Amino acid sequence: SSHEHKLNFQKSKEACLNYIQDAMLQKQWKRAAEFLTFYIEALEKDFSREYMGPSEIIWRIGSEILWHHSHNGMKEFNSFIEQMKTLAITRYLKVSLEHVFHLLCNGLIDEAYQTLSLAESWRHGEQTSVQDKEMKLIEAYRGLLDYYSWAKQKHILLKHGQDGFEDLSVEQEMHNCFRKAAVNLKEIIKIPGVWDPFVKCYVDLLEFYGDHDEARQVLNEYAYNSKFPANPNAHVYLYQFLKRQGESKKSLISALKILHDSVPSHELMIDFNIMLQKSKKRKKRRLGLEVIFAALDYAGCKENVKAWSCLVKQLKQIVISEKHLDWITQEWNSRRDWWPAFHFSHYLAKRNWQENESLSYEKALVAGILLGKDCKYFKYVSHQGCKAQVKRFRMLKKFVNKHNPVYLRISG
Repeated sequence: SSHEHKLNFQKSKEACLNYIQDAMLQKQWKRAAEFLTFYIEALEKDFSREYMGPSEIIWRIGSEILWHHSHNGMKEFNSFIEQMKTLAITRYLKVSLEHVFHLLCNGLIDEAYQTLSLAESWRHGEQTSVQDKEMKLIEAYRGLLDYYSWAKQKHILLKHGQDGFEDLSVEQEMHNCFRKAAVNLKEIIKIPGVWDPFVKCYVDLLEFYGDHDEARQVLNEYAYNSKFPANPNAHVYLYQFLKRQGESKKSLISALKILHDSVPSHELMIDFNIMLQKSKKRKKRRLGLEVIFAALDYAGCKENVKAWSCLVKQLKQIVISEKHLDWITQEWNSRRDWWPAFHFSHYLAKRNWQENESLSYEKALVAGILLGKDCKYFKYVSHQGCKAQVKRFRMLKKFVNKHNPVYLRISG
């Protein structure tokens, strides 16, 4: 029956797609290409009486297979993509954008720009809201390539300036690129979304021409407008801008506090801790200890010597003065069950000593303060250091032994 035929066809189609997926996951591109050919032929045969444009599945799978399997490189890929643009007319802008990404990956900047320009002039039927959004993306990426051209011209101009002469044609071309880039980049970042590369390029343009107020407004909007999705990078860009502008410590701390709340392991948390440690306010120094402990909770910071050095500095200040030992206790209570295995195992002591003496020194001092002089990590590293006759390891051992009563108070 017709119903049974359609049901069997649907099952066959799903099975074929599963085979394609399996081949792609195993990077068997030739096998995947063969199954895709069968899949397309089956569609054509079964629906020969009805027009059926290629589905997004064919476009995306075909692009991926050609990218990895084609021996003719971009020539064959371009041919396939052009067919997809012609047949999948409603997806023309999406396919064009995908085409641009592939061209850029191959360093074909001019071809990518031409593709974007053609897509920008494309029209089909009544403009829908989906098409409008896709068109804004097309324009934004063209703006990005205009920025790239501007950056190249800027490099030439600055180089010529150092050689003692000016090239007015280069300066004019550079200004034209700036004008075109600025218009499109400004438009895309008005729409709520994550627009990191566009924001960075637009701010760079504004800063170069001295429009710092506009740059500040853009970055504040990107970081604090509730209509935009939460984005840690927005606060990174704002902090970096404020730092370049020589803003007050209060402004810098404010920007990094929000970043700390969302990404406590970010590399900028070291800068944040250093700023907080220098503060005269007890509340900020307390936050500094919390910040550096939190950063070291993550695997990405496990071997960061600077992070351990920041923690050592603050712990030593507290231990020597014996003021605010409760700060250490509060931080350590939530970590005493897992930090010893995570940071201070005997295996890590041996590996750290072999690979990075400075790291092992900082960690051993922290281990000695938090776990006492009988800690495996501290004992191994201090023994190796003294055996190698490294002066600072003898001082390390002496410091931990002298302040062992502090460990007893911290441990309760």
